[in-house]
Amino acid sequence: MPSKPAPIKKAAKKEPAKKEEEKAPEPAPEPVPEPAPAEAAPAEVAPEAAPAEGEAAPAAEEPKPPTPPPADAEAAEAPEPEEPKAPSPPPPPPKEPTSAPLDLFIEDKNDTSVTIIWSQPETIGISGLDGYTIEVCKDGTEDWKAVNEDLQKSCRYVIKNLTTGDRLKIRVVAVNAGGRSPPITLPEPVLVKEVADRPKVRLPRFLRQRYVAYVGDKINLTIPFTGKPKPVVSWTKNGQPLDTKRVNVRSTDRDSILFIRTSERDDSGVYEMCVKVDDFEDKASLILQIVELPGPPASVKIADTWGFNVALEWTPPKDNGNTEITGYTIQKADKKTGDWFTVLEHYHRLNATISDLIMGNTYKFRVFSENKCGISESAAVTKEEAKILKTGIEYKPPEYKEHDFSEAPKFTTSLTDRATTVGYSTKLLCSVRGFPKPRVQWMKNQMIIGDDPKYRQICVQGICSLEIRKPGNFDGGVYSCRAKNDHGEATVSCKLEVKQPAVADADKK
Repeated sequence: MPSKPAPIKKAAKKEPAKKEEEKAPEPAPEPVPEPAPAEAAPAEVAPEAAPAEGEAAPAAEEPKPPTPPPADAEAAEAPEPEEPKAPSPPPPPPKEPTSAPLDLFIEDKNDTSVTIIWSQPETIGISGLDGYTIEVCKDGTEDWKAVNEDLQKSCRYVIKNLTTGDRLKIRVVAVNAGGRSPPITLPEPVLVKEVADRPKVRLPRFLRQRYVAYVGDKINLTIPFTGKPKPVVSWTKNGQPLDTKRVNVRSTDRDSILFIRTSERDDSGVYEMCVKVDDFEDKASLILQIVELPGPPASVKIADTWGFNVALEWTPPKDNGNTEITGYTIQKADKKTGDWFTVLEHYHRLNATISDLIMGNTYKFRVFSENKCGISESAAVTKEEAKILKTGIEYKPPEYKEHDFSEAPKFTTSLTDRATTVGYSTKLLCSVRGFPKPRVQWMKNQMIIGDDPKYRQICVQGICSLEIRKPGNFDGGVYSCRAKNDHGEATVSCKLEVKQPAVADADKK
């Protein structure tokens, strides 16, 4: 073959061989014969050409790139037949999608949107994760449509602008360079409707008791409530619908306001607020009481006049101002001056005695009613006049039948058993009543004591006492007290025990 010697001659040159090693392995160009370098090659190169010739032959037969010749003669003599080839780069791994996302569930929903959350796939791979696509379709169809134009980076998404009442299937797909992952789908279709939360009226503390306002006041009461979706709020007064000409109600998502521009007595009553969500409802009642000044007492009169005193009586007012009467104010006026002076105020009874009036003057009286709003604008005035007469007029007291106080003797305090020591005086006590004053006798063992100097008998204001002076061993026994008058008699008894002193017993021993 005439074309083989060219690679042999080229291998004899050392410099070009080194340059070829420095270059990256590329397909060798077609060899061109070079006559001049072949003559200048040394003689010892000839033996090395044989292996080169053996290697060049397969290069011509196969389209593989030729192997560069060894750098010098020593490399050709090495035991390895040829230098190892440069390793080729490994093929790129195949691009694969991630596994399906995890834990998809509904976080919140309302009438027009649904909020979903999920967890990232368990297996992501070397291709990474570019984002998520959220898809929906109506229940009963398979027309899946993506709701996000750009890939969703986070694991939470709000699907907006939905139609209330639709039932939707929702799924999430992870996307990367390898494509779409298997989807994760909600197990049940979602009904686009706000989550029902039981309604509850949060009645403020100051409205849990009777709310009192004055006639003409502006009423503005705010009652908060909770519930989801927005509860339906309704109001009634005493079980009847509100009069919208008198009472205005304005409700928001969180509270309801009861407003009365100018309150009147007729606005009083029991107002009931009801909030309702689906089949659940809650109610709260508040009592509104509109009060005003009371009217005057219905009547007042002079019941009696004596000395420097006048007794007055009056009746409660017909109009109490829609609240209880808390008292009355009484005033007097001398007929000569006509000036009114307050003699009693905040008085609770319906009769009173006016004292310390001036002798010889003539008086008129009037009474005002009071409630929590204040004193009535007008008063009830006595038609009669009370004239305080001068002294010197004989006063004839009324005759009264004398009461009969006659009573048989009766002991109100009985005698009690006692014990004393020889030589120590003791006293027995009891009390008796009766009319006329009963006669009292003391007895020992049913024997009348009489004027024995050993005993001292005293009876003052019904208190009877018997003092036994320095009793001896034989002074013990049963003592009795007997009281007697014209209407009967009564007796009480006790036992007296006389003991020996402890010191005397020791001396005997």
